Amino acid sequence: QVQLVESGGGLVQAGGSLRLSCTASGQYFSTYNMGWFRQAPGKEREFVAAITWGSVTTYADSVKGRFTISIDDAKNTLYLQMNSPKPEDTAVYYCSAGARGGVVTSTESYDYWGQGTQVTVSS
Repeated sequence: QVQLVESGGGLVQAGGSLRLSCTASGQYFSTYNMGWFRQAPGKEREFVAAITWGSVTTYADSVKGRFTISIDDAKNTLYLQMNSPKPEDTAVYYCSAGARGGVVTSTESYDYWGQGTQVTVSS
């Protein structure tokens, strides 16, 4: 079992920066693929970024070059650094964990989810 708790969401101006955190507890945290997804009102949950064992990262095209995913194994914490956010980045952001070997961009590959944290980007 993995428990995930996100923090760091809030209101940010376009062009600013924000860092989301996700603290994980439970066994074998370091053996999971970790991901960030987001869901805007009326839309499906979509992939944002993922990091796999060995620190291989994958990003959605819409955030590539602006967002950075990272992990601190010693703190069991996953981060999403959001630089130059845009109003279209406004959504609830979810942290997720899934078994290795899954398609990191698919929600179906993740077994554990946090409760979500709201990010609102003002223009």
